[in-house]
Amino acid sequence: MTHSRISVSADAHARPEQVFSVLTDWPRHDEWMILTRARVTAGDGRGVGSRLAAFTGVGPVGFLDTMEITEWDPPRRVGVRHTGRLVRGTGTFRVLPREGGGSTIVWEEDLRIPLGPVGLLGWRLLAPLAAALLRLSLRRLGDLSGH
Repeated sequence: MTHSRISVSADAHARPEQVFSVLTDWPRHDEWMILTRARVTAGDGRGVGSRLAAFTGVGPVGFLDTMEITEWDPPRRVGVRHTGRLVRGTGTFRVLPREGGGSTIVWEEDLRIPLGPVGLLGWRLLAPLAAALLRLSLRRLGDLSGH
């Protein structure tokens, strides 16, 4: 299985505490994360060991991404391990204070790409679009956190 890393960031006017609060309010993900709804499936969603499920798609067409929280360091960092059949690997959100106020939000994914060379080719074609959608989602998170 091949690994691929993707990292995007966006600046926000909101303080790290505000951003982290909205970021980890899992049922609100559909307000900022493009085409994605998330929910807590085990635990309280506020610590290591809690489990999440996120559906990305339109209507019934899409995929389910199951995760376990592996890092919890408010308001700086939350990390997950993707445990689903399609999405495997790790993901991390970091919220960094900016000099002069506000935050920089960093989203990193280290994904295992299935289907060998075919999956790798597909990922190489989709990666620029995926990065653009993740960046747009972070900008929306930043905007939402400032309200």
